[in-house]
Amino acid sequence: MEDIKRIRIVDLLNDGESLVGKKVDVKGWVRTRRGNKNVQFVALNDGSTIKNLQIVFDLANFSEEDLKPITTGASIHVQGELVASQGKGQSVEILAQELEIYGTASVEDYPLQKKGHTLEFLREKAHLRPRTNTFGAVLRIRHALAFAVHKFFNDKGFYYFHTPLITASDCEGAGAMFQVTTLDVENPPRTEDGNVDYSQDFFGKHASLTVSGQLEGELGATALGCIYTFGPTFRAENSNTPRHLSEFWMIEPEMSFYEIADNMDLAEEFIKYCIKYALEHCADDIQFLNDMFDKELIERLHFVINNDFVRLSYTEGIKILEESGQKFEFPVYWGVDLASEHERYLVEQHFKKPVILTDYPKEIKAFYMKLNDDGKTVRAMDVLFPKIGEIIGGSQREENYDKLVGRIEKLGIPMKDMWWYLDTRRFGTVPHSGFGLGFERLILFVTGMQNIRDVIPFPRYPKNCEF
Repeated sequence: MEDIKRIRIVDLLNDGESLVGKKVDVKGWVRTRRGNKNVQFVALNDGSTIKNLQIVFDLANFSEEDLKPITTGASIHVQGELVASQGKGQSVEILAQELEIYGTASVEDYPLQKKGHTLEFLREKAHLRPRTNTFGAVLRIRHALAFAVHKFFNDKGFYYFHTPLITASDCEGAGAMFQVTTLDVENPPRTEDGNVDYSQDFFGKHASLTVSGQLEGELGATALGCIYTFGPTFRAENSNTPRHLSEFWMIEPEMSFYEIADNMDLAEEFIKYCIKYALEHCADDIQFLNDMFDKELIERLHFVINNDFVRLSYTEGIKILEESGQKFEFPVYWGVDLASEHERYLVEQHFKKPVILTDYPKEIKAFYMKLNDDGKTVRAMDVLFPKIGEIIGGSQREENYDKLVGRIEKLGIPMKDMWWYLDTRRFGTVPHSGFGLGFERLILFVTGMQNIRDVIPFPRYPKNCEF
């Protein structure tokens, strides 16, 4: 073969007219092959786009034996003339001149033959499912959203702050943490009173995988001004639901000198930016998912970016729910932690707009949230979306040392684990705020997928740690 630079299929399909009549070089995986005794058509995909490139093999130049290994899933290298396509669905195609077969995929063994596969089946083939149209689209959108996150915060002057994955603190107070240890789990060393002696462990103390980078993020914000974290987090909750993972990615900005209204403004601007970015840069993939899985997807994405988010207090929200006449599975009363059905009613039926709910009862929120003057509520905020309910949770943080110590003592959080966090309130404390967005929840919304296990390459959930 000639020494020609390979061209990605997405670039050929978008800008190929300028190369018509020239010899081009492409590589990829075969999606389908069809034809007759005179000509064969191969649909080739290299992962750069949802669309396939048609390769035309004239059987005057290639024998049946040459083309026999070209089955669905095989990987090939083709050079040939780029020509205007005679068929529908593509602007250009390649008249093959030279062929190299990198790898075959036997029809008997390759599990992704050209037929419809259920998402449940594809979860069992997570090592191969990125080759399907659906998961290629989802993963390209995931990449675009990850890039948008970094671009948004970088352009606003935030600093990307790396918080630890191994920690001794439980930010959420939930206790559902994965332990990290080098001790012999069959026969760990014990203290005189029979407890496991963690002083002999690798870190000299009990350590776990992080559930959130927020507390350490606050340390960064009280030095750098505005930071954001973006990394994996881990929850050892036995939750087998379409909205929970044991390993997922979190985006957590923390901002010094931001009060609750500033926090809400940032959350709304951020999430609209990410959705707009995906619509602009992943139009083909989103259109495919709209057509195949969720006919209202594109309309719903525009619904979010074209509407100002409604802002109301938890107390007002409860009143609306109580007076709605709606029959809910879970009862509504002041002090209840709202369920997804309550959140979705406010968004989808009452306001018909995204909602930011604020000022929740302190009993159902975390210790670090700033207490309001009423002594009953805290400056929390949750962003509620159609079809999904809560997508962002955040708050203004309690910057008053005495009030924060009071909350920690009341909840029985060991003070010895919190000394470093309290130091930020002792030395130059400032009003500050932040929020958390589960990255997979955002991808779930932008792709229209129904199960969170289908928006991360290799999902981790109870009883599953494959690949």
